[in-house]
Amino acid sequence: MVVAVSVCELHLPAVRSLKGKRRIVKSLVERIHRRYRVSVAETDFHDLHQRAEITIAAVANRESELTRLMQQLRELIDSEQEAMLTFWEPQFIDGQPS
Repeated sequence: MVVAVSVCELHLPAVRSLKGKRRIVKSLVERIHRRYRVSVAETDFHDLHQRAEITIAAVANRESELTRLMQQLRELIDSEQEAMLTFWEPQFIDGQPS
């Protein structure tokens, strides 16, 4: 078993209010969860209008599966027209007991 966790920072250049930010981030989080069935949540910068952080976690049998999944997730986030991906750092953790 392998676990992948990725922290993503987003810049939302056109956002002028927290309400506008919530609309974009909530939509993206729901789309990621619905399409890929991974754990995803907004994890930082809650009070900033133009900056957001989401964290994604997934589990699979092989790292190659998670590498492919993380690439698909990055492409989905990159395709969000109202947000610019500024940081992406997937980490893989081997869940096998020692």
